[in-house]
Amino acid sequence: MDKQQAYYSLWSSFGLPAYDETSVPDDAKMPYITYQVILDDLDAPVYPTASLWYRDTSWNDIDYKLTGIAAYIEDMQPIKLDDGYMYVTKGTPFAQRMAEEDRTVKRYLLNLGVEFLTKN
Repeated sequence: MDKQQAYYSLWSSFGLPAYDETSVPDDAKMPYITYQVILDDLDAPVYPTASLWYRDTSWNDIDYKLTGIAAYIEDMQPIKLDDGYMYVTKGTPFAQRMAEEDRTVKRYLLNLGVEFLTKN
């Protein structure tokens, strides 16, 4: 698995469709996750974001999903890559609610720390 595939593998493991934030299909239906792909080499941490998107009048369902994602990231092992590992941690702040023009859209912006323990 390469670095880009590792990002997809991480975000698609939460039971929701996951899309690179630059490639969300026009017909995508919420809930889903969008994520950044930021790459670098050993000893050069990167700080990508992801967004958790729901359409609802309440924050309950998205809060529940956020709790599961937070617990998963806290306990996760490094992701094995073809030439090393991808180490993921929660950023600070980890999550923040974002206001959207459509009040039925609920979104959390998630911050991560990622280190690639690879040659390239």
